[in-house]
Amino acid sequence: MARFEHTVTVAALDRHWFEEAAGHAVDLFDASREQDGAILLPDGRPIHGLRLLKGCHLQSGARYGEDPEGKAGEDGEGPPEAAPEAAVLREWRPSRTVEVESRVAEEGMSLRVGVRLREPRTPKALEVSLDGHNPEGGSLYRFSGRAKADLHAWWAALDRPSSAPPAARAPVVGTAKHRLGKARLTVTPRPAEDGTWRVSVVLSVRGRWLLRPVAAVGLLFARRPVERGFREGVDSAAEEWAELLAELPSLHGEALRAEIADALTAP
Repeated sequence: MARFEHTVTVAALDRHWFEEAAGHAVDLFDASREQDGAILLPDGRPIHGLRLLKGCHLQSGARYGEDPEGKAGEDGEGPPEAAPEAAVLREWRPSRTVEVESRVAEEGMSLRVGVRLREPRTPKALEVSLDGHNPEGGSLYRFSGRAKADLHAWWAALDRPSSAPPAARAPVVGTAKHRLGKARLTVTPRPAEDGTWRVSVVLSVRGRWLLRPVAAVGLLFARRPVERGFREGVDSAAEEWAELLAELPSLHGEALRAEIADALTAP
């Protein structure tokens, strides 16, 4: 097994602002309505790039996308023929769970992506699943991944004193599986004395079954470029995080709600 670790310092996101923004976004969607396929906010403005293609708005099985002419498979489960990026709403219970699934075909690969958010108004956990395969390929063209971000555990880890050791359990855990190997990624934050976050990312990779010795030899020779790529990837994610925070509005209350509504309707 190969193990890679890298720690970066990033600006902190205010928890109260994040939860307030999430609550406003969920409330706007919950109060929206459908008219001739367009999804209208309470003030009557349409959400840009989002249309109801099939089913009832905010009901299980509703299919959304950008192409009003898109058609789903006959059984309602297959990918749309004319709207490959359509998404299906599996569950809409704003006080408990919101779940969305999409199936897309890209470069010969068929992908199924699922996203589940628990307690959306004050987000408790985010779960993401990914399954992919090439319909014309064998087992080497199949892979899967799962990730969960326990947001309550994330904030709890940041409430600890900066001198305390990192949380024993990583709030963010992701796994990926393929016939040749599997990987596990963890993300653990801790507060720094200046108010920023110190975020440690750990990647573990190993071969599967009889391929473990082969994978071990391969990683022995490729360890340095893999480690360099891993560090560069983490650093790049930290830079993107900084850019995202710089673009977030420092608003609250109705002003923040209005800003989110403007963002949803802007072309």
